[in-house]
Amino acid sequence: MKFDGILFFPVTPFDPDGRVDEDLLSRHVATTLEHSPGGVFPACGTGEFHALSTEEAVRVVQVTTETVAGRVPVVAGTGGPLGHAVALARAAADAGADALLVLPPYLVGGPQAGLAAYVEAVAAASDLPVVIYHRANAQYSVDTVRRLARNPKIVGFKDGVGDVGLAQQIVRAVAAEGREDFAFFNGLLTAELTQGAYRGIGIPLYSSAAFAMIPEVANAYYRAYAEGDEARRADLLDGFYAPLVRLRDETPGFGVSLIKTGLRLSGLPVGSVRPPLVDPTPAQEERLAEILAAGRALL
Repeated sequence: MKFDGILFFPVTPFDPDGRVDEDLLSRHVATTLEHSPGGVFPACGTGEFHALSTEEAVRVVQVTTETVAGRVPVVAGTGGPLGHAVALARAAADAGADALLVLPPYLVGGPQAGLAAYVEAVAAASDLPVVIYHRANAQYSVDTVRRLARNPKIVGFKDGVGDVGLAQQIVRAVAAEGREDFAFFNGLLTAELTQGAYRGIGIPLYSSAAFAMIPEVANAYYRAYAEGDEARRADLLDGFYAPLVRLRDETPGFGVSLIKTGLRLSGLPVGSVRPPLVDPTPAQEERLAEILAAGRALL
């Protein structure tokens, strides 16, 4: 499975009664597809996986796969309690997803053997290949990733920790296993700020929450990144991404909340976030509007 372009993590829209708005989700995915993402990852972090029921997550994946209609890979989120993760893996396969992103298990921390067994159990639940997400209570050692890379159904590694030295060792360990088909992603928050460093250690792909909110600016950055236009990249980092990160860091969970707010400001009524996340204050929303305007002015 190959990805070519920014990885798109759509939000999950909710209607005024708090239900998943399937029509709006399809519209969100369809309009953003026009900006040529390399893959679509529904019901993952930006899509509030933590707050979706099993039934809701399944419908989010189904609506997304129907809307994408095979144009790019669809990688569905799974994880949490093992039974929940297994059920979602099977349902995502039935819904036509192309792969799974395995988020951390629920609450508990386990030893490396347990983390490997968790991923292997999810991988065994369906025919879909899986990408492991390295973050929070699912931080994989070099030896664990080497073990997992020997399973042909495990096809990728997404880094959400930010230990560049460890990530470099993992890249080299997977290469030593002969896995030329293995994909590596930078999955840090607002990955544009760190992607220059990640490309240098052999991780060329990255996820972009900003792409879900303002794809034209995210694509401008991606083109500058891909073409080696460092002056253009610096302008976008200084004029858009750095102010966005400063606002994001004010409140836990704003990596998702600001994306939904930005979409609402752009005319797509995707609703609020679900608890425990919170929406920005009016003053923060006004600052976000200014940041979005500054980003568009750079185009």
